[in-house]
Amino acid sequence: MVHRKIATPKHRSQATVAMGFVRGMLSGMQKRAAIPQSLLDEFGIDIADTASRIPIDHYAALYNRLTRLLDDEAFSLFAQPMRPGSFEFLCRGCLSAPTLAEALARASRFLRLVLPDLAINVRRQQGKAELVISETRRLATESSDPGRVFAFEWLLRLLHSLACWLAGRGIALDAVSFPYAQPVHFADYALIFTEDSRFDPTPCGQCGQLIARFNAHLLELPVRRDEAALTSFLEGAPGKITMLYRRDREMLIRVRNLLRDALPATPGLDEIADRLHVSPRTIHRRLDEEGTSFRAIKDALRRDLALSRLSKSRDPVAQIAADLGYADTSAFYRAFVSWTGMSPAHYRRRDPSQAPHA
Repeated sequence: MVHRKIATPKHRSQATVAMGFVRGMLSGMQKRAAIPQSLLDEFGIDIADTASRIPIDHYAALYNRLTRLLDDEAFSLFAQPMRPGSFEFLCRGCLSAPTLAEALARASRFLRLVLPDLAINVRRQQGKAELVISETRRLATESSDPGRVFAFEWLLRLLHSLACWLAGRGIALDAVSFPYAQPVHFADYALIFTEDSRFDPTPCGQCGQLIARFNAHLLELPVRRDEAALTSFLEGAPGKITMLYRRDREMLIRVRNLLRDALPATPGLDEIADRLHVSPRTIHRRLDEEGTSFRAIKDALRRDLALSRLSKSRDPVAQIAADLGYADTSAFYRAFVSWTGMSPAHYRRRDPSQAPHA
């Protein structure tokens, strides 16, 4: 079968996914055999370029493609495969639960059958709930092995996205402790999980434990979805719902779109609130519920647009900085280094065809 390279629609968000997530998702296939170059070419992936990113819809499509190629919804990361259809049965098992607490309890029991290498538990402590994901066996010798890191990222995203959908609202994670060292793509954690993301590698040979904390009262939220809603939800799943910008993060998307449309102007929170006809306090509260902040959205938008411009245009760096609302180029340089670990010129030199005009 011949696959054409995926085309990116003209009218879409330019949200992108860090290569760290892509490499982790591909690591199970890579350990079994070489990753087909045709697959990398189709999705525009340079797996050796750790600073690159891919469009978020490419990421979702790659997710679903890999589960079919590997016949495993867990990407060959574990001792036994999680056969296609497991996610659908997980959803159906949770659908009739009266509350989110019961839904997560059912998810824990189901995943124990299809994913025995990781154990899921929910516990309450002093008004806080903790979603705990524990290794029942060490997934890799190295704490920061890309496959091990992705296994924790993937399952937390899967459970969090499912919980948000079942409850019909965003569920903010107050803090998450990850059992590995800070990964290269850690800056994305603020938008995906929470700004309070902590990293602590487990000693060699010991099993690790991820702990995600949120308000305990959220466990009493009723499950609001039915069979009709599930049919729509499963279209393109599970790749679609594990995209980093979920449909239920409505305020995040609205704020991001307004900020993008205003460039090179950089409106503040008060101006964005006026345009949305809500108070700044409401925006702050809604974004907090969706696990992000106004500053995190602005930083991620500028990063994604900067990477796209440097990769796809020959515009001078100073022009890109000005178009993104930076008052001086040096501020843009500092921001870019914080995002990628390299200067804009170094990033662009990876593709000589994109050298700026003289």
